[in-house]
Formats: sequence, C-alpha cells, structure tokens
Amino acid sequence: MKLFESKVPWFFLVLCCVTILGAKGQSTPCTSTFFSALVQLLPCRTAVAPFSPIPPSDDCCNAVMALGQPCLCFLVNGPPISGVDRNMALQLPEKCAANFEPCDIMK
Repeated sequence: MKLFESKVPWFFLVLCCVTILGAKGQSTPCTSTFFSALVQLLPCRTAVAPFSPIPPSDDCCNAVMALGQPCLCFLVNGPPISGVDRNMALQLPEKCAANFEPCDIMK
C-alpha cells in the first residue's frame, strides 16, 4: 500500500503539468477533446486543405467562433491531421474576422 501512496502525488503532478502546458498562452483551456474539436471544424476542411484557394464558408466561420481560440490552438498544436495545412488553420480566425489572440505554436 505504501508504494501506491507514493505514486499518487506523481500522477497529480504530471496531470497538472500537462494541463498547464496545454493551456500555455491561453486564458482558458480547451474543454473539448481533440476529436470533438476536430469534428466541430469539419465545415472548414476545404478551407484548410493544403494549397486550397477556397475561403472559409459562413458555416466554417461560425464553427471557428463557436469552438474558440483555446480549442483551435489545441488542434493546431496537436498531432498532425491528414489533409490539414496547419498554417491555413491558423489563418481561420483572421479570415473569419474572429477576435482571437494568435496561437502559441509548440514545436
């Protein structure tokens, strides 16, 4: 039982560090999972395809604004997404006239 007790604080320390790093530069953390945030931005898929000349649609802009800056940054800083140009995704707030702060890009 002593072994279990010594691991519990480490779990909470790691959880806190992941939460803080995930929210770096954001006033509020994203409350969506990566997958649910990605699904919410499906209307934007043509606007963020590599080399796409297509501007974001009204549905895409509504999705971006509903998702919010923390979750958009969460997606951009997450694992690679097939068929999505991260730079184009970063331009969505500007193209949609959303008043978001720029994302801190983690490498």
